[in-house]
Amino acid sequence: MPFARTHRLTTRGAKTMMAAAIAKAEEFGIPVTVAIADAGGHLVLLERMDGGRFHTVHSSTTKAVCSASNKRPTTTQGAQAQHLDTAHALGLALAAGPERWTAMEGGFPILYEGECLGGIGVSGGDWEQDEAIARVAVEAVGASF
Repeated sequence: MPFARTHRLTTRGAKTMMAAAIAKAEEFGIPVTVAIADAGGHLVLLERMDGGRFHTVHSSTTKAVCSASNKRPTTTQGAQAQHLDTAHALGLALAAGPERWTAMEGGFPILYEGECLGGIGVSGGDWEQDEAIARVAVEAVGASF
């Protein structure tokens, strides 16, 4: 069959995720940046909260793209879930492109009915806060990670 039916993340879905993420960040009392990318790694929505540091725009976007590409949360493990030391993690980021791969936690894929519809990246808190915010956002649209 030359065609496949697929799902895609809508702007409305991304806005629902964003609202959930911002609400969770406000609970923590931290200003974060949230990036939501589609399955091809293209930015759908980005918000930097008041007081958010400007470098978090890049790191949250990279987390969203990396998690969409690998179809798993961002972590210090490689694409095949192998443990990476610092040199290998940096090497992989350089090989894939610094906008495409990161070992920083806080990125989650958006999985729905077995398909990866994109990724979300959160930056601005510690890694546990970033992950908690991303999880809440993915769950807000009935997706998994």
